[in-house]
Amino acid sequence: MATSTPTIKNRKARHEYHIEDTFEAGMVLKGTEVKSLRNGNASIAESFAYIQDGEVWLQNMYIKPYKMGSYANHDERRQRKLLLKKREIAELDKAVSRKGYTLVPLKIYFKKGYAKLLLGIAEGKQKHDKREDIKEKDIKRELNRKVKGSYKVNL
Repeated sequence: MATSTPTIKNRKARHEYHIEDTFEAGMVLKGTEVKSLRNGNASIAESFAYIQDGEVWLQNMYIKPYKMGSYANHDERRQRKLLLKKREIAELDKAVSRKGYTLVPLKIYFKKGYAKLLLGIAEGKQKHDKREDIKEKDIKRELNRKVKGSYKVNL
């Protein structure tokens, strides 16, 4: 019986930012952090990534302390190093150096037993962009309801 591992998503990211490109990064984690992640006890809502000395770091990601961990338990909001190739780091550095762009964590998932982070190059949205996205989402929802036939809409 295979157990499914949870996916931790940053749901606000796609609302707050235009995502231009994504990169898959490995993470340097401690054992209790991995166990807590497998239980789905983490949040990347307030976290962000930055580049320092040719390395990419993830700041402010919350991983709940593992309840069965003892003195070896981890600090819940410590900096975590992200593992990327030099070429990818150079590309990220070039993208972030443009005005208004930042690195936003989008999703944490497990791939072949390793914890991975989907990192996006993002540009902040203006208020009117957010309104347009909400309007488009509402229109799509109403059209889907009309096609399905469970909801009557006069368009």
